[in-house]
Amino acid sequence: MLVPMRILLDHAAENNYGVAALNVNNMEQIQAIMEAAKETNSPVIIQASRGARKYTNDAYLRHLMLAAAELYPDIPVAMHLDHGNAPDTCFSAIQQGFTSVMMDGSLRDDGKTPTTFDENVAVTKKVVDVAHAFGVTVEGEIGVLGGIEDGHGAGGSGLDHVTDPVQAEQFVAATGVDALAVAIGTSHGAYKFDKKPTGDVLKMNIIEEIHRRLPNTHLVMHGSSSVPRELVDLINKYGGKMKESYGVPLEEIQRGIKHGVRKVNVDTDNRLAITGAIRQLFAEKPDKFDPRDYMTPAREAMKKVCVERMTAFGQAGNASKIKPASLTTMVAFYSKKK
Repeated sequence: MLVPMRILLDHAAENNYGVAALNVNNMEQIQAIMEAAKETNSPVIIQASRGARKYTNDAYLRHLMLAAAELYPDIPVAMHLDHGNAPDTCFSAIQQGFTSVMMDGSLRDDGKTPTTFDENVAVTKKVVDVAHAFGVTVEGEIGVLGGIEDGHGAGGSGLDHVTDPVQAEQFVAATGVDALAVAIGTSHGAYKFDKKPTGDVLKMNIIEEIHRRLPNTHLVMHGSSSVPRELVDLINKYGGKMKESYGVPLEEIQRGIKHGVRKVNVDTDNRLAITGAIRQLFAEKPDKFDPRDYMTPAREAMKKVCVERMTAFGQAGNASKIKPASLTTMVAFYSKKK
């Protein structure tokens, strides 16, 4: 069943766990996520970036999500827009049936140039006002992640625009967002750190301070793939040329979950799993050409990663405990808060 993301985040906060937000571009990725959710009894956030919407087309994406909701009626699923670059992008997602949107006002609508605090507040508040009128959840961002993915990002180091906890508090008060993505040194993509991250480059203390100031705000960690060594090694074993890189260790994500992180974005790890499985199949069985022959192990490899993340983040076992709510219910909820 499709539900507003706020429902999932509220339950996660009440029960001290995090929810993996998993990016998709095609049918097999959605199938992998839903099978993992069924196996672990997990609520899920399935998200699509602007790049994914362009690649897949909103109509295909919407019907794939409706199929997932129909086939897995006992799994609460939020359909989330990842890194909306402008209000119109968010509004079009709402029209297409997304139950949650991210207005990334930390960057201008070119998706590259950092904004001022006031600019960020203005565009984010505009989206909140419209989205909440439809019961749709809104995620905002203060601070800027490093790297570039799907053409989105300021590039550079994840430490260039780390979130200021004081501004985070002001931003939430000014916009009324349901969830807040914060910049703590992470980056988009596979190449996050050149060695296992320490407190010098992964500022988990910032999350702890923001949570102290905003105990009732759901925090979001972006760029949180762990970049497992075994997946990189598998790709390189079968002809890949990936450079050495380190992601965000699972224990650090779990530390964040203890301090208010309720949504954890994971994309790269699933891409690595899919690519490794396909490369292995082609190397070991070069006569194969049917897409089902290589997409089946790819789907299974992604499912395995999803199961691992759902278990590690604590969402496993919680799908059946969540009381469903509709967008209409959330409209009433937001109206009472005004």
